[in-house]
Amino acid sequence: MKNDINIRNKRAYFDYALGDKYIAGIALLGTEIKAIREGKVNMTDAFCMFIGNVLYIRNLHISEYANSSFYHHDIKRDRALLLQKKELKKIRVKAEEKGFTIIPLRIFINERGFAKLELATGQGKKEFDKRESLKEKDTKRELDRVLKR
Repeated sequence: MKNDINIRNKRAYFDYALGDKYIAGIALLGTEIKAIREGKVNMTDAFCMFIGNVLYIRNLHISEYANSSFYHHDIKRDRALLLQKKELKKIRVKAEEKGFTIIPLRIFINERGFAKLELATGQGKKEFDKRESLKEKDTKRELDRVLKR
């Protein structure tokens, strides 16, 4: 079985200067993993936060699985992220610094069939940083166009 699910949070790369990246497991229900395998995920508004000593992802929209019978999961429920204690400690220290936050970057299915979430610690970009990112993107696109001719 080929696992080509790779759902990206494109806004995160534009809005944040990203730092350390981590791979976390997600505590899911049966209908949620089936919906993820169909690619029915929207992570535009998703963010991560600590509640107690557990890291959760909030506002991750996983649509209902069409073939489920009477039991449907809550579309935007909080889902626990599964990381090692030392990774959680590093993330918490970084997130408590002024201006830093935890950003979900992408969801993918690994080779064993488990859903994983790539997250990063990052700092919000200012408006002039965003304009600079757009300029770099445009120049790269123009350069690629010239080289293909």
